Amino acid sequence: VNELDDNNKAFIESRDMFFLSTVDHRGQPTVSHKGGDPGFVRVIDKRTIAFPFYDGNGMFYSWGNIADNAKVGMLFIDFVNPIRLRVQGTARVDMNDPLIMDYIEAQGVVRVTVDATWPNCPRYVHRYQKVKESRYVPRAQCDTPLAGWKRIDIVQDSLPAQDVGKVDKAGGLITVEQWYG
Repeated sequence: VNELDDNNKAFIESRDMFFLSTVDHRGQPTVSHKGGDPGFVRVIDKRTIAFPFYDGNGMFYSWGNIADNAKVGMLFIDFVNPIRLRVQGTARVDMNDPLIMDYIEAQGVVRVTVDATWPNCPRYVHRYQKVKESRYVPRAQCDTPLAGWKRIDIVQDSLPAQDVGKVDKAGGLITVEQWYG
């Protein structure tokens, strides 16, 4: 099936995370976790899914991969009711997408044109419950904390401009060993 129905829309928009598969410049697949509050992924129409491009680890794997090879896979899972939905499509990142105004701290919006979608057998989905929401998800009612890795001493010269000077407020510099500890 190459279209999303109302049930797919409701399921996708209720998820607070999904897995995104992309292909790097060497042709190697990679998978990334993408998370946010429920509704951060939107079904725009029967063939289009959109989600925000947030500040991540600074390596831009997913977004760089999409620039080279727009083919993506998406896996949405409900760990409580065991349900899985797979989506394959063609993605593009737009730093000026009109939806960017709907996403606090988004750097851009990814739109995926759906090529195929299908439910996936849930038989091996382990049952999990969410313990706590991530404090790093951008929200209107609070400031997003500085990611801990951005306090590491050896990465200071690589920080984006908007993060320069935030380290002292976040607790000061740390070493790689302290970060891993």
